[in-house]
Amino acid sequence: MKDTCRGNHEGHLCVLASKNLFEDIKKITTSPKFICFNCGRVADCDDNLCNPMPL
Repeated sequence: MKDTCRGNHEGHLCVLASKNLFEDIKKITTSPKFICFNCGRVADCDDNLCNPMPL
């Protein structure tokens, strides 16, 4: 499957990690309900992932 990104990429975990914003990441990954089909990261909200799918 081709990597895709939807929505505002600036709020996505991949961008936050590249900027070393780990405190921000901790806040949006406390109760993950979605996983990114591109990178495998998990988040509470699908808005924080490039290619989310429910866990």
